[in-house]
Amino acid sequence: MSLQVLPLAITMMAGPQIMSAIILVTTPRPVRASLAFLAGVAVSASAGVAVARGIFALVGSGVDIGKPSDDSSVGKIVQYVLIALLLLAILRNYVKRATIEPPKWLGSLMSAGPGRAFKTGLLLIILMPSDLLVMLTVGANLAQHHEGVAAAAVFVGATLLVAALPLLALLLFHRRAERAMPRAREWMTNNSWMVNIICCLIFIAIIH
Repeated sequence: MSLQVLPLAITMMAGPQIMSAIILVTTPRPVRASLAFLAGVAVSASAGVAVARGIFALVGSGVDIGKPSDDSSVGKIVQYVLIALLLLAILRNYVKRATIEPPKWLGSLMSAGPGRAFKTGLLLIILMPSDLLVMLTVGANLAQHHEGVAAAAVFVGATLLVAALPLLALLLFHRRAERAMPRAREWMTNNSWMVNIICCLIFIAIIH
């Protein structure tokens, strides 16, 4: 699998995804909730990549997937579509910056247990348009290189690593993390439009 796809793992957890991970480490049972969240992300990301790879396997005979270096290949086109959507998202976030607020369901995660955390991790990946496009990009990359789904294990692992950063910070820097996480959550809540724009710019730089 092309190493160019691996940085896209960052996009899988930006925005509400990483905010959810941060909120879960501030719950009464942070470790159990966070591990359940990671399990949901792992299942959803793995299934999504498998489905995406299957889609390109089915259409491969009728659609020219092309070489990885071909700018007209399906894989490249998917990446261009992702960039276009990110540019639109930047414009939308800037124009509506005064009224944009984080999703209300994020606040309900502050008391979430393992079951709710697992469901959140599962649904966040499969319901986020940007994540769907990323998984399609990975599926196209696998098809371009004639690789099976197992070759995406590193991508899924990188996604889980990003998702686990708040939990790792809690385990490694327990007291400092306990003080820092609520402040980080509050800042991201109050500046969600800026966070979204920064993430979009990073994504464009990564996949361009």
